[in-house]
Amino acid sequence: MPKEETPLKKKNFVRRFFSVLGPGLITGAADDDPSGVATYSIAGAQMGTSLLWSAFITWPLQGAVLFMCARIGMVTGQGLAGALRKKFPRWILVIFVFALFAANTINVGSDLAGMADAAEMLTGFNSHWFIVLFGAAIAYATIQFRYHSIAAILKWLALSLFAYVITAFVVGPDWRAVFRETFLPSWPTGHDTWQNLVAILGTTISPYLFFWQAGQEVEEEKAMGRRMLRSRQGATGQELMDRKLDVRIGTFFSVIVWYFIMLTCALTLHAHGVRDIETSKQAAEALRPLAGSLAYTLYTVGLIGVGFLAIPTLTGSAAYALAETFHWQEGLDLRFKSAHYFYGVVIFSTLLGVGMDFARINPIKALFWTAIINGVLAPFLLVGVLIAACDRKLMQNQPSSWLSRIVVGITIVVMFGAAIAMFVL
Repeated sequence: MPKEETPLKKKNFVRRFFSVLGPGLITGAADDDPSGVATYSIAGAQMGTSLLWSAFITWPLQGAVLFMCARIGMVTGQGLAGALRKKFPRWILVIFVFALFAANTINVGSDLAGMADAAEMLTGFNSHWFIVLFGAAIAYATIQFRYHSIAAILKWLALSLFAYVITAFVVGPDWRAVFRETFLPSWPTGHDTWQNLVAILGTTISPYLFFWQAGQEVEEEKAMGRRMLRSRQGATGQELMDRKLDVRIGTFFSVIVWYFIMLTCALTLHAHGVRDIETSKQAAEALRPLAGSLAYTLYTVGLIGVGFLAIPTLTGSAAYALAETFHWQEGLDLRFKSAHYFYGVVIFSTLLGVGMDFARINPIKALFWTAIINGVLAPFLLVGVLIAACDRKLMQNQPSSWLSRIVVGITIVVMFGAAIAMFVL
């Protein structure tokens, strides 16, 4: 049953706007991690401006998906894996969460490599040292700090994404041509175009975001003193409205940022025949002679900032999913000794990510294919999310609205369709 509405003090628009920003903003910003930057850079370098339209097509789809996951967390009082465990056989969930762990770990390795390359370009020191330093610092902070401290840090780190918006303006695009490509889309043709589109969808609507969004809702409830599951079940109308606004802002912010990343690479790399981008370092170095030192610096500084934002969400979402599947103590509000398996996943994923660099695995190639795998697997997971969100008993008589169900259903069809088209063409 919904919780009782509590009287709210009237706030002016600005104060209310900033007061509702939280899990939705963090999840949206974390979507533009260094590996995501690489995927969008590759798409811009290979396809030019021809896929800019995909940004504003994916915004409502991503927003509907993340709000549905948020609603599951808020209403059931547990994370996504915990809710799905009540609807599906455990073996199905185990397959999904281990696939999530594998994909997230590859993303962690790629993100650390991107951050380290950026730090090497800025300082001249060997990137191997930075990978170890960044990995250890992020894992330590995730374990040592409590949820509210982590959430506050992540919200401020979201500001680093503005570096990519500024970079696009530094390049000086022809806005008339850009708007034409954005709002008058051409139908994708050819294997490469569909492959890039699937990678964009897989990066933008990625499974780890589903688990992180729902997990944060549980953490928010615990921070309000609702430690028992029963006390977390149900959500007031005001709470749901606030989270919907939060998710809309976070996903719009995410889409705007990756739109400008793709635009920057389209106007510089693609326009000058630089199509074969394999590393974020290569993309940044190619920007310097084409767009100037300021664009180069903004691009590299942005990589470091978004890495610190995204890696805790990658390791944390895998830890939430595994802990709920195997009934471990979990939560960023707990100390290590109380949730050692949960934090063990964070440490193990980080160590494997660091090991990727020393094993000389090309992180960008691994990541791009991970994005494609996510694009293929995500719709299957979304089917489970949709079934859970429609279950009145599981959702405490607060199931998702019909409009939300329709948009998520469209998302499933679009992601399945893009994946099939990629293989057929």
